[in-house]
Amino acid sequence: MASPDVRETSIAFTAPIVALALGHVISNTVRTLPAITADMLGRDLDVTAQGLASLTGAYNLSFALAQIPIGVALDRFGVRRTALALIAVIALGTVLAAIAGGAAGFLLGQVVLGLGCAGMLICPVTYAAKNLSAARFGLWSGLIQAIGNSGMLLSASPLALLVEAAGWRAGYWASAALALAAIALVALLVHDRPSAAQGRSPAREAREVLRIMASPPLRGAAILAFSSFAAVIGVRGLWGGPWLMEMKGLPRVEAGNILLLATTALVVGPALWGIADRRLGHRRALLIAGHVGAAVCLALVALGGPGGPFGALRPAWDGAMLLSFDLMISVQPLVFAMARTAVSADSAGKAMSAINLAFFSGAALLQAASGPVVAAGGIGSGLVFFALAIAASTTAFILLTRRPA
Repeated sequence: MASPDVRETSIAFTAPIVALALGHVISNTVRTLPAITADMLGRDLDVTAQGLASLTGAYNLSFALAQIPIGVALDRFGVRRTALALIAVIALGTVLAAIAGGAAGFLLGQVVLGLGCAGMLICPVTYAAKNLSAARFGLWSGLIQAIGNSGMLLSASPLALLVEAAGWRAGYWASAALALAAIALVALLVHDRPSAAQGRSPAREAREVLRIMASPPLRGAAILAFSSFAAVIGVRGLWGGPWLMEMKGLPRVEAGNILLLATTALVVGPALWGIADRRLGHRRALLIAGHVGAAVCLALVALGGPGGPFGALRPAWDGAMLLSFDLMISVQPLVFAMARTAVSADSAGKAMSAINLAFFSGAALLQAASGPVVAAGGIGSGLVFFALAIAASTTAFILLTRRPA
């Protein structure tokens, strides 16, 4: 076997990672597309803001429910076959969303997209976890997230321009074309083999995913993950666009430009945190610092809105705080690195899906909960809601992961 240093820099290792991460690009694109098309979707589907939150929350719910079977499939059938099947489901979901004639059709598209996208992060993460030592995995978990988060760049200004010209359905048709390209690349470049014992029943392996998530080494990380991605998707995937357009009075493309600038931090941030993890260590301290900073930045966005204690600050304030929020919350891939240290390479798929289950069950529940909060107190209240959720889960993480005296 090649040494980790050679493996990390070889085309044989990096090309499959990039091909698999393209699926994560598509996943981030389709899950954040409603943020820049919320007004069009509400009008065409005849739903309120709270109804739209519920419709898009269905994506996260089906995403979370799929984590356990996907974790089992990755270890039983391998990354390649699992990824190809899931990307085909994404292609179907984008078509269903694009042709939806009402709320029910769009809901079906969201459910199918959630099922397909459920493995688009853990497929490349599991591939890396099975081929790298636990010490070297932290950097690559950040790099994979950085590649995948570029999908949020696509759903900012580029798709805002496409949507302005051709409507929100065009965004889903463009995503379908990307899915077909990803299928071709994964089929061509990714080669692996299953590692789990075929004699073990799927039900037993599914229970193993839950056992890993509830185990003492992963319990604190899972609770931190519960609010971490929920805040990202709540801001970037739903309320960020309406905040800038409705509360700050920006046109769609200008709002997309601010979201595009802020989202660059979600592309470079994970890689920077991964480098810090490798060079500095202190993974627990990095996770705490990043999440505390993210909660503060998100609260400051709301405080600078109409009626806030700072008064209605200029949109530059929102851009700076959203950029800082995205940079701080980009520490979240290190949660996967914490999980990797707790299991063997043969169980990496189940461990990664256990953490992803925590990430997206939190996203589903907290995004749905944000709808009534926004309906009662406005979009600023929704942003504060996510800031408080981060603060609460970070406190729990600190308590559960502290070392005995």
